[in-house]
Order: sequence, then C-alpha cells, then structure tokens
Amino acid sequence: MSTSKGTDPNRPDLVPAGAFSYPVKDPKDTRWFGFLLLPQFTLLAFSAALDPLRIANQLAQKPLYGWLAVSPDSRAVSSSSGIDIDVHLGLDDLKPDTYLFVCSGNNGTNAATDTVLGRVRRHVRFGGKVGGVCTGAATLARAGLLEGKTFTLHWENQPGFIEAFPDLTPSPQRFEKDGDLMTSGGGVAATEMMISVIAKDYGEDFAIAVSDMCLNGPDVTTRTEQRSSIAKAISSRNPRVLSVLRAMYDNVETPLTLSELAASAGISRRQIERQFRQLLDEAPAQTYRNIRLDRARTLLMETNLSVIEIAMATGFNSNAVFSRHYKERYGETPRGHRRPK
Repeated sequence: MSTSKGTDPNRPDLVPAGAFSYPVKDPKDTRWFGFLLLPQFTLLAFSAALDPLRIANQLAQKPLYGWLAVSPDSRAVSSSSGIDIDVHLGLDDLKPDTYLFVCSGNNGTNAATDTVLGRVRRHVRFGGKVGGVCTGAATLARAGLLEGKTFTLHWENQPGFIEAFPDLTPSPQRFEKDGDLMTSGGGVAATEMMISVIAKDYGEDFAIAVSDMCLNGPDVTTRTEQRSSIAKAISSRNPRVLSVLRAMYDNVETPLTLSELAASAGISRRQIERQFRQLLDEAPAQTYRNIRLDRARTLLMETNLSVIEIAMATGFNSNAVFSRHYKERYGETPRGHRRPK
C-alpha cells in the first residue's frame, strides 16, 4: 500500500496498490468525505461506506476520493462491537468542502450531544453538506435538517424514529438521495450508496468495476427496499398468506380481526388458519401478536415512551396482558428489557 500526503497533514491522499486497475481519464479534484463517528456507531456501516472510496482510488491509481474519520472531540470512538476507532480530527476542525456523513447505531436518536448538533448545523451554515449512515438520519432530524426531505435509516430503528419525530417519515429504501442529502440504512446499503456516487462522478462502467471489487451486484442504479420480502422469510410464495402478513405489519397500533384480515386477502378465516399452520406452524393470531411484540421491543430500546404508551402503540389495551405476552416471548418484562440510561 502506498500512502501520500497533501499539503494538509490531516487530509491524507490514500492510493493503495492492487493487481487490477481501471484508468480514469481526466480525474477531478479529490472529493472529500468525513465520517462523524458517534458513540456505539455501527462498524459495518462505516466500513461499507468507506471502502468503495478506497477501491475507486486503487482502481484508478489516483486520489479520486479522500476520507476522514471524525469525532466530536478528536478522541477515539467506541463502536457497537466494542472496537475503538482512532480519528483524524475533531468536528471543530472539519473544512466546509468535506461532505459529512453522521454514523451512529442502535441509540442513534440520542447519540449526539447538543454541542454536536450545533456543530453539524454550523457545518451546513458555512456551506458544508451532510448525510447519514445507518441511524445517522436521527441526528440530522434533531438538528432540523430533514424537513421536506426524502431520507432513510436502518429499518430496525424506523419505528422508534417515527415515534420521536412524528412529522418525518423515513423511506423503506436501502438508500436515498435528495439533492445533496444522502442517507442509507447501513451495511451493504452504504456500499450501494457510495457506488451510486462514484457512478455519477465517473460513469457507470467505472462504478461497476468498483462494485465487482466489493463483490456487489452489477446494477449500480436500482434501489430496493431494505428488508427482504416476507416470502423469503417464510420460504413461501403463497400470495394470500403474504397479503395477510403485509396487512399485519401495516396495522400494528390498531390490529385487524381475523375476519378483516381474511377479507383483505380474499379468503376465508378457515383457509388463513390452515395455511398459517402449514407454512408457519402457528396460528395467525400468534404470528400477529409476535409482530406487535417485536415492534414493542424496538420502541422500548429506541424511545423514551412509557411502557403503557408502547402497549397502546402496539395494539395492547391492557398493560398486564402486554407484559405477560412480552415476558413469554422475551423472558423478561418490558420494564426489565428497557435499555439502561
């Protein structure tokens, strides 16, 4: 690996050596990205966003892109996997021409301090551009930067986000670009987002070469939803059962009756019960309850809503019934499962 440094020691130009190359004619000035690492950020999402930039430089043998790890105070940051990552500089030292991605994890709504929010706003005020990786959009929402924007964050954290920001609706897509705003749900979605950036900068052929090096698919333009289809989850292509499952996921706060679910799928209650037993080995009522309990667990982990508020938000009219079913599913009560502050 060869490393060269520009005039600013905090902004290294990294051009790794590699066996395969893809020359780029007329390369542009190095485009800089900063990754603001907040406590308990997701290491996979961070590295998935960064490595396509490294691969682009390697293929071109030119510093097409530069990247900086940034923290609020110039100190190393601990990821959610317990690995500490050193950084190049603190948020105060970030230049306006650096595109700043906020990287956070499961506690994304609370990861940024008020001081960090102020510094992110200042970066934008002085001409900087911002985006979010994994749950980074939550920090952008707290900073007031998502109004009227199309954005996304990891699907696991979307229910808690919606409770915290009822006027903002995240997209189910793996990544989104709305003007200068770029957001992704993390993991491979972050790779896809950055490859789309490379495609815009240097064309689809070059982006496909980068994608191949990432062992990613050759389609660098199509955007898909984050979650695999329910059909894959149950190893079934039964359209009626899938229709019922989608209705269950879409009606968590006010659950539908089995008759209403049957009517929505155009089949009888008896057919629903039989097919759920065959495909899922459980009654539809149990499946529906587990979907609601899974949503409740997310809200417990991601929001400050009270237990009774979460019970109501997931269709349980009785706190006692909610607690009993929750303990049966997860081995402890909702209060016991609440994330420590």
